Order: sequence, then structure tokens, then C-alpha cells
Amino acid sequence: MAGWPLAAMSDLFQSAGFEKDAPRPLADRLRPKSLDEVVGQDHLLGEGAPLQRMLNAGRLSSIIFWGPPGVGKTTIARLLADHGDLDFEQISAIFSGVADLRKVFERAKARRAAGKGTLLFVDEIHRFNKAQQDGFLPHVESGLITLIGATTENPSFELNAALLSRAQVFTLHRLDDDTLELLLQRAEKEEGRDLPLTLGARSALRVMADGDGRFILNLAEELFLEPPDRPAIEPKDLGAIVQRRAPVYDKGQESHYNLASALQKSIRGSDVDAALYWGARMLVGGEDPKFILRRLVVIASEDVGNADPQALPIAIAAKDAYEFLGQPEGEIAIGQLIAYLGSAPKSNRSHVAFKKAKATARETGSLAPPPHAMNAPTKLMKSLGYSDGYVYDHDTEGGFAGLNYFPPDMERQRFYQPSQFGFDKEIAKRLEYWARKRRNKEEDGH
Repeated sequence: MAGWPLAAMSDLFQSAGFEKDAPRPLADRLRPKSLDEVVGQDHLLGEGAPLQRMLNAGRLSSIIFWGPPGVGKTTIARLLADHGDLDFEQISAIFSGVADLRKVFERAKARRAAGKGTLLFVDEIHRFNKAQQDGFLPHVESGLITLIGATTENPSFELNAALLSRAQVFTLHRLDDDTLELLLQRAEKEEGRDLPLTLGARSALRVMADGDGRFILNLAEELFLEPPDRPAIEPKDLGAIVQRRAPVYDKGQESHYNLASALQKSIRGSDVDAALYWGARMLVGGEDPKFILRRLVVIASEDVGNADPQALPIAIAAKDAYEFLGQPEGEIAIGQLIAYLGSAPKSNRSHVAFKKAKATARETGSLAPPPHAMNAPTKLMKSLGYSDGYVYDHDTEGGFAGLNYFPPDMERQRFYQPSQFGFDKEIAKRLEYWARKRRNKEEDGH
């Protein structure tokens, strides 16, 4: 039964009649018996919080719980069923299909005929396809079931709009350090003894759990198997006894984009250490280094820009270095690039200028260049005035003829306005120099 959800295993114990005799996992034994015992979700269950108001009003609507693993989604759903005197049905979208749903709905109809309601809890509801999600709608609308779905993915992206419109979305938070410590204390009370850990190892254990309450109780259960008389475990020995949890990171879904956004915004905000952290998080989570490098090349141009014109070639060099070195040495170049971009002066003025130019290009349609901007390689083109009035800048005094290269029927535009940071400041001086010379040419009538 490896890989089965803990709640599903617990239900198997119950259905087989073994619950009282079979050994139950520590996390199952410590499952809260009432909503007051749920930890870490006071923003939903505390006095005046949304779920508490719903319960006080005696109206339990359909709900989508969105949050990371091990924060109480299944437990809260089960307790809500108890509170509303509803029969609790649980399925997993990973293991269930249309046939399973039909059986659930048939049982719910039989209960309703007997005057009893049904709360259907669907774990990993985002794994159901559009047609399967649509299948819930008539039964939710008729009141046959109260639906509670649980998902670790952003419902906005993964669930149908029709389903979302019929349910309230509540976000559950990862458990903080104090809450994880409270769970360890509950585990020690349940076992009747302290965990064999030094204070440092205890702190390291909470870090390893990464906000997952079920996971930290599973780790505690492993530690309770150690001989009672063994010396307290030090942080350096902890990893050899319990399995370290990999950071939650789905490189195909929302966390992929959230961490990439955090990386770019940290660099844009010149927070070098935070940028290094988010880059490391992506690599440790299994992100493709080439994706990170592509994002860093974009940042070099979009966010650093001409405030440091070396940023883009350095980014390209880091990309080339990674492709040449491979893993793990290539990651050194990624770290160097993140540190360089984070500490570089920033300017997005060239990026903004080009966006404005594109918008203007779309608005002005197919305006032709001025005649002097066009070549005349044929007699026909020359007879039509192509290249008339062109002055070769290198042949003029100062190397500047001062011609206007915008379309004749369009006023001059000012798209590019460099900042006063880094090399952008020098570019601003150059642009002002050329603008001044152009004004002087125009005033002289040339």
C-alpha cells in the first residue's frame, strides 16, 4: 500500500474492522477530533473567520481547499461532515473514475431518501478532467451532495469556471515552525516519552518537514523506533535516520512560475541574496537549468538593460559556460550570473521604449519611410524619388547630417528616455547631444 494516502489507509482499517486492533500510524492517532484541535489554520477556523461564520450560520456550502500537502485539508473536511451531521464519503481523483462517482451519487440518493445528507470529499480534485468536473455540477446544484475538493494546485488554472462559481475557495497555509513544534509535543504526549533529539536536531527536524504536519509526525514516528537509552541525536546524524523531504516544487505547474517570478523580482529589486536563494530553490527542486538561464538572459536585457550593457553578453557567456561544463560545475556559472545581475544597476528604459514603439507601429499602419531613408537600386525607384535628399553622415562636419527618419506624415516621437543609473546616464548624455545638434540643424534650415 505504499503511496496510498494516510486517510485512505485509515478508512481501509475501519472498513475491515481492524481499527481497534491494528497498529495505526502516529499521524492517524493524532488526527484532531474536533475543529478546535486543528492547528495552523486560524485564518479559516478562528473566531470570526470565514469557515467559523459559515458554521455559526448553519449553512455549509461547497468548498475548495487549496494548500500544500499535510496541512489538514482531509481532516477539516471530515470534521465539517461531523459538525453538519452529514455522512462522509471520500474519493481520490487519482484512483477514482466515472464509475466510482456514479456509485457515490447512488449512495447519496439513498441517504437523502432516508433523510440523511452527504459530504463528498474529493482529494486531488484537479486531477479530474473537464467532463468529470462537470459531472459534479447537477448534484451540487440539487443539494444531493455538499462537495469539498482538495487541491495543491491553483484552482484558477486547474478547475472549471463553472465548478468554481458554485464553491468557495479557501486557502490553507503551510504550517509554521511553532505549529510544527506543537505537533511534536502532541506526539511526545501520545507516546509518553520525549523524542531523542538535541535542541538543534529538533529544530532541523522541523525544517526538514517543510510545513507538512503529516510528514513531521511520520518523521517523529521513525525516531520513536530508536532505542530509548540512546544518546540524543545531533543535527549531523539526523539525515541518516530519517528521510529528508524534497522541497515542494512542481516544475510544470504554479510553483514553477512562482519561483521564477521570485527570482526575477529579487534581481530587479537588487536583493542579491534572495535572488541566489530562489535560484537555488529552483535547482534543488529539479528545475531544468536551461530554463533558469533563459530567464536570466531575459532579465539581463529587460531589467538591467543599458544601465550595464555588459549584462547581456555576460548572461550569454554563462549560458555557454553551462552548456560546455554541464552538471554540476555549470551551476557555478548560474550562481555567478545571478550575483552579477542582482548587483548591477538597473534600467528597463530600452524595454519600455521598444514596447511604446511597437504600440505606435500598430497604430500608424503602413506609413512609408521618408524618401531619403530608402535606397534606389533601379532607375524606376530613382525616378520615383527614392533616396532624394539623403546626406551621407560620415561626409558631413561632425559626422551628423541631422535628417529626420520618421515617416513624413508622422510627428517625431520620443520613445527612449534613459534613466540616470549606470551606463544609462552616459546614453542620456549622448541622446541629448544628438537632439541638440538636430535642433540646431533645423533652426539653421538644413
